[in-house]
Amino acid sequence: MTAPTPTRDFPMHVSVEEARAMLAALLPAPGTETVALDRALGRTLAAPLPALVSHPSATESALDGIACSEADTVGAAPGAPARLRVVGESRAGAPFTGTVGPGECARIYTGAPMPAGTDAICPVEELVDDGPDVLLRRAASPADVRPEGGDFRAGDPVMAAGLHLNAPRVALAAALGHRDVPVRRRRRVALLSTGDEVVEPGEPLSAGQVYDSNRYGLAAMLRESGCDVLMLGHAPDSPDALHAAIERAGGADLLVTSGGVSMGKYDFMRDLLIEHGRVAFWKVRMRPGGPALLGGWQGLPVIGLPGNPVSSLVVFHVIVRPALTGQPVQALTLRAATPFRALPDKTAFWRGVIDGGQVRDYGKQGSGILRSLSDAGALVIVPEGQPVAAGDDVQVVLL
Repeated sequence: MTAPTPTRDFPMHVSVEEARAMLAALLPAPGTETVALDRALGRTLAAPLPALVSHPSATESALDGIACSEADTVGAAPGAPARLRVVGESRAGAPFTGTVGPGECARIYTGAPMPAGTDAICPVEELVDDGPDVLLRRAASPADVRPEGGDFRAGDPVMAAGLHLNAPRVALAAALGHRDVPVRRRRRVALLSTGDEVVEPGEPLSAGQVYDSNRYGLAAMLRESGCDVLMLGHAPDSPDALHAAIERAGGADLLVTSGGVSMGKYDFMRDLLIEHGRVAFWKVRMRPGGPALLGGWQGLPVIGLPGNPVSSLVVFHVIVRPALTGQPVQALTLRAATPFRALPDKTAFWRGVIDGGQVRDYGKQGSGILRSLSDAGALVIVPEGQPVAAGDDVQVVLL
């Protein structure tokens, strides 16, 4: 095959935002399923979760002490603390069922319902036992009373569709009363690495060969994005081998490939999609990662990532992950500690090191320096033709 010329009927050199939107538009809707709460971590809510109960379910104490009427404890003369008669106790799961009258109190424990006739708490540290009575060193306060429904009330629309279920949100769903939750079905993504030079880690390397870091890095990023990964392994630089590998991706929502999409004679993934599949765009105005290609093969969306490891992982981070998750790229604004150069016609994603609330240039920006992504920890976004001087504010994406 010969390298195709840029006269094909598809866009070239699209922006990062255009690439992200075009990929998202090709992905099928993920569908929904219901999972038990203990399997919901990391999933995305497919529908709102209302509160099935109120929390707290009753007006309760926030600490250990006594429950009483605030009016019975205010105005006591200095040196003459208020005295109340203890008539019972209220604890979580076993509330006091009587009524506390004037001059009386009930011992109470954290999370226990407030007895009838009480509206304030005096903490145990401020109490002195005196037979059947207690002496209060200070007045009781309603500030330590948790009102019924103070967190949420039954019927409140507490959790919105689209929320990523981290540990606190799983706990909240349980507190709302839900045993099962509706979530978006995980996308099934097929993953293929290509190239004659690519070797499985652990095997002997010949001159010019590299270990297959892309496949393992991309698989990890796909799983971080909530996808189930269909590992297609590795294919050499052969149109027939690539064709056979793609055919094994049946049932996937997306095929992600690395390598074979640039301008070289042996970039057969590019040729295969151009000649026999469909191309939505070729090349993105970004560095690293410019040669990325988006297309389709018999109805299967295909995103072809560059073979250079930094390029492959950066394109995934800023284009593929947001399209898969539906979550925008989260950028911070930091002060630049060093200059960052701009490119005239591409958005640059330079590796940066965050230190003391500022970000500095990592230095080694080559697309083959994989260690830089591990060491740097951040991508500094430099828009086309807009260099960043030391002291300027910049947008930073955490890795």
